[in-house]
Amino acid sequence: MAAYLRLEGIRKSFGSFQALAAIDLEIRQGEFICFLGPSGCGKTTLLRIIAGLEPQTAGRIHQGDRDISTLPPAGRDYGIVFQSYALFPNLSVADNVAYGLVNRRQDRKKIAGRVDELLQLVGLPGSGSKFPAQLSGGQQQRIALARALATSPGLLLLDEPLSALDALERVRLRQEIRSLQRQLGVTTIMVTHDQEEALSVADRIVVMNAGAIEQVGTPMQIYREPATPFVADFVGKINVLTGRLRPGGQLAIGERQFACSQATETEREVTVYLRPEDILARPIADGDDNVFDAAIDRIDFLGSYCLVHVNAEQMGPQPLSVYLSLNYLAEKSLAVGSRLPLRLMTERLRFF
Repeated sequence: MAAYLRLEGIRKSFGSFQALAAIDLEIRQGEFICFLGPSGCGKTTLLRIIAGLEPQTAGRIHQGDRDISTLPPAGRDYGIVFQSYALFPNLSVADNVAYGLVNRRQDRKKIAGRVDELLQLVGLPGSGSKFPAQLSGGQQQRIALARALATSPGLLLLDEPLSALDALERVRLRQEIRSLQRQLGVTTIMVTHDQEEALSVADRIVVMNAGAIEQVGTPMQIYREPATPFVADFVGKINVLTGRLRPGGQLAIGERQFACSQATETEREVTVYLRPEDILARPIADGDDNVFDAAIDRIDFLGSYCLVHVNAEQMGPQPLSVYLSLNYLAEKSLAVGSRLPLRLMTERLRFF
């Protein structure tokens, strides 16, 4: 499928500081894309360049069959929702939603019908006469979303739209945004630093760091197959271990040797990345090279499951974390100081 939005060699410098370095990216029609990364990585700057709110230092942007690289914001086909809602406090909800339509001098009856349709769409029918100050944060963000969609844009840009909301409202609204996006089929780019948010709503995630793209992939690819140490460490929890990879599919960590599928012709030192859920609580069995014994150092209660920090003396001073269900801990009467048999899922190891 041909790309709907294509970024070619986008660079941005602020004096001697390079905020973006040669960004190349293709986004397909109807995709939900998340720009994910820590504060200062360049994700909002890239979104503003796409919107025409910030000029790029170099590079081209194509939307559909148009080169929009130098067009002003009004000449580009998008709707945008900001973190701060940016509603006009002196205008009613209906007038806020209708703002873009009025500027295009559309018929009043058509505008009124479109406003009613959009308020219904975002779950706030009958609220057109209210003012923003009379609405909750989540309701204001829904109105901002309705305003962005009023002109039926080909592209929807969301700049951390949920970060000002409380946790429950954030989860509820992100699913509503995703459902609405699927219903309308509008190509959407959302900027976020919340990895759970990106993993739960995106078709593909663009992980950014220090002005560059580290990896582009589906949520499953980003989580299960991180391309760089940064991605592995930034997305989800991870155990980072040092060991030695030996010929014959052997991995030595401290005094302990494990069987693995990673091939090497000569022994070499490696950094090993492994998710906590890829260390399983298993009875020690004869002939299983990958089961080991560990002591529980700390238990972080997280609700229905716990993050259990363990110390496997044979593997040296390298702390490990493993997810265990609350029921399992209770069933086995496990507490700090208890011994616990564990098994490394070596097929899930990532080597960098």
